[in-house]
Amino acid sequence: MRKDVRILLVGEPKVGKTSLIMSLVSEEFPTVVPYRAEEITIPADVTPERVPTHIVDYSEAEQTDEQLLQEISKANVICIVYAVNNKTSIEKVTSYWIPLITDNTDKDSRVPLILVGNKSDLVEHSSMETILPIMNQYSEIETCVECSAKNLKNISELFYYAQKAVLHPTSPLYCPEKKDMKPNCVKALTRIFKVSDLDNDGILNDNELNLFQRTCFNMPLEPQALEDVKNVVRKNLTDGVCENGLTLKGFLFLHTLFIQRGRHETTWTVLRRFGYDDDLELHQDYLFPPLKIPPDCTTELNHTAYLFLQSVFDKHDKDRDCALSPEELSDLFDVFPYMPWGADVNNTICTNDQGWITYQGYLSQWTLTTYLDVQRCLEYLGYLGYSIIAEQESQVAAITVTRDKKIDLQKKQTQRGVFRCNVFGDVGSGKSGFLQAFLGRNLMQQTIKEEHRSYYAISTSYVYGQEKYLLLHEVFPDFDYLSDADLACDIVCLVYDVSNPYSFGYCAKVFKQYFTDCKIPCMMIAAKSDLPETKQFYACSPLEFCRRHKMPPPQSFTCNTAAAPSKDIYTKLTTMAVYPHARLRCMCTCNRCTFCLCQNLLNSELLQTVRAKLHAVVLRRHMSQADLKSSTFWLRASVGATLFAVLGFAMYRVLLKAR
Repeated sequence: MRKDVRILLVGEPKVGKTSLIMSLVSEEFPTVVPYRAEEITIPADVTPERVPTHIVDYSEAEQTDEQLLQEISKANVICIVYAVNNKTSIEKVTSYWIPLITDNTDKDSRVPLILVGNKSDLVEHSSMETILPIMNQYSEIETCVECSAKNLKNISELFYYAQKAVLHPTSPLYCPEKKDMKPNCVKALTRIFKVSDLDNDGILNDNELNLFQRTCFNMPLEPQALEDVKNVVRKNLTDGVCENGLTLKGFLFLHTLFIQRGRHETTWTVLRRFGYDDDLELHQDYLFPPLKIPPDCTTELNHTAYLFLQSVFDKHDKDRDCALSPEELSDLFDVFPYMPWGADVNNTICTNDQGWITYQGYLSQWTLTTYLDVQRCLEYLGYLGYSIIAEQESQVAAITVTRDKKIDLQKKQTQRGVFRCNVFGDVGSGKSGFLQAFLGRNLMQQTIKEEHRSYYAISTSYVYGQEKYLLLHEVFPDFDYLSDADLACDIVCLVYDVSNPYSFGYCAKVFKQYFTDCKIPCMMIAAKSDLPETKQFYACSPLEFCRRHKMPPPQSFTCNTAAAPSKDIYTKLTTMAVYPHARLRCMCTCNRCTFCLCQNLLNSELLQTVRAKLHAVVLRRHMSQADLKSSTFWLRASVGATLFAVLGFAMYRVLLKAR
């Protein structure tokens, strides 16, 4: 709503413009009237709409035409005053004043006009018969008020209507010629209806109507009042009420009725609560509330936001198959002015066998938008009516700003739920296949049109039982032009093709130039491992390169599988991103190094059998309390533990020497 209202009074000399202002202020008719009253400001707390109001007078005797035009350009509403006993002043309304105002105001944003018939105390008849044709001719005329400055008749009402014409204008809502609401108004109210229809059944039931009433007017409807509203609709529309609920037609009819009865402030209250401005566009302050994000911090959705998005998904998943068909997705985004998700989204998140967005994929896309472009996420949540349905001040309440990554590294722990992995690799190394495999698609399922291609893939991964989102970003293979955004991530993934002898060289160059002295963990991926491995034309082998730079050995990967590719490698990536400070030796899967040989020995069937038998013997043996307290027992236990440690160390040295 506007911060203030500026009212300008114009008209022929001697029609009583100045008297009207002075009578309003002093509440009595002035005996001495100056040529022009000084500008008056009425404080917000004494006006009906609680908005500061400036009242400006015009005098032909004291002001030039240029000054008049300046005042017209600054005014929010103009009162054209005429004397009901002076036909010339009435004729000048159409012959001079309305054309003058129309020619000097913007055609796209007409200033509302109020016709004021003063000196009604001097005549016994009304001027409305003369004025009504004028009102029908000019749509910018909001209303006409007959008053008397001498008798103080309708003085307060005059300025109230002037305020109302600015704060609750009729012209954006209603077309008098057609006697119906304008298309933009119908469009806005239709969106409001759909947002308020929580179960998406096309009817506002009593609970939904009460939530709507409480949201817009801070008070619920009494049961009898609710029934009276429905009865009014029933009498005028056959399909306005269905199953004891209000249909869209009934909802629109009610607002048409409000406007026709001069209660358009009711419709404006609803529109403004749902974020609309005077032009019936969603206000920028509503769509983009201020959100401060410090450097090195990221943005994520909080638990309340995920619950809201879950309710939106359930609302539109009519067949309850945990996936959104194209029709269901279109219905979900019907409250948007445009379709926010393109064809590339289906190659960014998980879909079912039919290519429909699953529940997990739906939440993943929202998580991706929040992480990459939080302002866009705020806009989308605004279209869905998050602040209204979740009863929050704004969409900012849905966002969590994480703490600085440097603090996470210092404390060696993080509360973040989304981690970014930038994927580097030469052309044809298998990066796109690596991203699509994360979404559960093998090589046969990765036929993607170039215009539908996505350079992102996001899904969930579990790290020690905790669900985390891993965001994979395929970086364009331009070695000489890597931006800060290409380098900003939680983990780096270097992909090379084992069948291409020149593929590894690119990964090695990227690592040496950008990540050698960086604290970001890196992992080498040996892609296309189902193909014959060739020697890489580089100074050292990929395994030796990883050893020199204290990286985990190259991880074998292929998406050329019959079933969905394994997700173990993505779990490892997520674990390294969550715990960048930890040296996770468990990442090694080469089956050639000493660590892997020892791991295989410890996990061998023979050792497991021996361990199980020893465990059974110890459990079956009956040991008294005296045995446990005996020094002989503890001496034997100590000797056994020492022998086991010595034998284990000796075995480790033998295997190390062999390597």
